[in-house]
Amino acid sequence: MPSDDLHWFLTLAELERVGAAADQLHLVQPTLSRMLARLEHRLGVRLFDRHGKRLTLNEFGRVYYEHARRAQAELDAAARELADLANPAKGVVRLTFLHTFGARLVPQLVADFRRGSGRITFVLSQDAAAAVTARVLDGSADLGLVSPKPAASGLGWRTLLRQRLALAVPADHRLAGRRQVRLAEAADAEFVAMPAGFGMRRILDDLCAAADFRPRIALESTDLVTVAGLVGAGLGVALYPLEEEPPVRGPQPGPVLVPLADPGASRAVGLIWSADAAPSEAVRRFRDFAFDRAQR
Repeated sequence: MPSDDLHWFLTLAELERVGAAADQLHLVQPTLSRMLARLEHRLGVRLFDRHGKRLTLNEFGRVYYEHARRAQAELDAAARELADLANPAKGVVRLTFLHTFGARLVPQLVADFRRGSGRITFVLSQDAAAAVTARVLDGSADLGLVSPKPAASGLGWRTLLRQRLALAVPADHRLAGRRQVRLAEAADAEFVAMPAGFGMRRILDDLCAAADFRPRIALESTDLVTVAGLVGAGLGVALYPLEEEPPVRGPQPGPVLVPLADPGASRAVGLIWSADAAPSEAVRRFRDFAFDRAQR
């Protein structure tokens, strides 16, 4: 596929409308339609099914899209590597991470690194653990900061730290005054949890299985701050990192964190990267810095 076709084809495949794609590409619609017709003629197959003004990738188009996406990622990586070779003091690190790391861990890590490498810039994104892993594997991110270690193959992993876990309970809960608690003691409680696909939910399910019960999920939230607020309002209990102090907003008290005494009641926080992709100099420098920092 000629490299000139990559950008417009990927844009059209993702927007699925000729008009919207033409606007984004600063082309007129007839020009984009002719470009698509020439590409399909060259390949000898139709890539899209037509539904009025809407296009959807068909079986051929989906195969072509996956190859085009990977090709674009390789070309982008080559451009970054050339830029690093031309000026090693510059570079970009695309870092994706769990929402829970956005308040403290990522700002501290990036700030410490940039004191010695101020010309390296960062593109940051946040999502669930499964999405963070997918971005690293498909090349749209260089590094991911996740917990626990993903089960997916094709990844490098290095533990940076371990966070102890606690049971977050309302201030007036029967367990609020305890110095520590076993998770089984909350087996009859309703839980506030993160949805499936989030690292904290996977850890909760594993710890509950080890304690021989299935948690009754009353509410779910994709934001750990919201989880803390819901627990503080008396709507359930939750699994919460002991090092992440829950914020207190408004007149209601925040939740009380009671350390868990269960074996394995901690989460490993680490960096992931694609085992198949060659990292740029900027990415290598940041990754090595994170490793060295973890050993201090």
